[in-house]
Amino acid sequence: MWTSRFTTPASDPDAASIVLRLTAVILLLRPMGPWWVAPFILGLAGLVLVLPRAISAPGTWYTLAFLVTVRILEDWPLADNHIYLLAYWCLALGLALGAPDCIEVMRRSGTVLIGLTFLFAVIWKVGLSSEFLDGRFFRVTFLTDPRFENVALLAGLTPDQLEASRIYMQPLNEIADVLDPGELHEPPAFAILVRFSTWATVLIESLCAIAFLVPLGKRFLLCRHVVLLTFCVATYALAPVAGFGWLLLTMGLATVGEGQRKLKVAYLSVWILLLMYDEIPWTQLLVDRLGLI
Repeated sequence: MWTSRFTTPASDPDAASIVLRLTAVILLLRPMGPWWVAPFILGLAGLVLVLPRAISAPGTWYTLAFLVTVRILEDWPLADNHIYLLAYWCLALGLALGAPDCIEVMRRSGTVLIGLTFLFAVIWKVGLSSEFLDGRFFRVTFLTDPRFENVALLAGLTPDQLEASRIYMQPLNEIADVLDPGELHEPPAFAILVRFSTWATVLIESLCAIAFLVPLGKRFLLCRHVVLLTFCVATYALAPVAGFGWLLLTMGLATVGEGQRKLKVAYLSVWILLLMYDEIPWTQLLVDRLGLI
């Protein structure tokens, strides 16, 4: 196992310490908030990594929860949705550290937060939105969001077709008169990608919600982790929101039982994989390799 090359048994931190440190790393990797909030978040997150007394103090995490909440209010209502989840998680960590059985409270909090996150995601996609199941969400996202440009090119669009589709989708006011309205292009491979992304997302998010919210016997607990790890590996290979993936994986790691070393290694491995996704422009490299530009 690769961890044996970089660690010794004596250096292994306890489960709670790993979860707390990973949460602090998320805060450091994704600085957030205006200048009068971000330095305090970064400072506290840094102290968590170097001071044992800070990492285990409930007040540290209550303060971080408060600061992240301030960041949300400052950008209300446009803050990224995982920032809300981060505030809840910091609060949950503070509560857990103040409880007699820290690990158990942390485990239950992670389970409930992950389950509710996916449940509400599915409710929005299936019940509250008319723009998801028909494919509009992914169609517009792949065509208009610059972060998905390489995905669209890999799905069969040429650079000219992509640009024409973006012009076609630009919102216009009532009196606008466009000389070149563009043209919406949707090659067969792109249409398949849109349909697959839509229904695969609903399916795997539904499975995650069920796996974490429905009581499972010990024989089926592994399914819970397999579904979440699969979701993170597949989703964040394309979705440019590694911070959300890191947070889900950190909460998932908190739900792992004692003695499940291999499962902990799996979570840490996928956590690092998402870091690779974030730092290595693999879709751009693939587009260049295939000569699509």
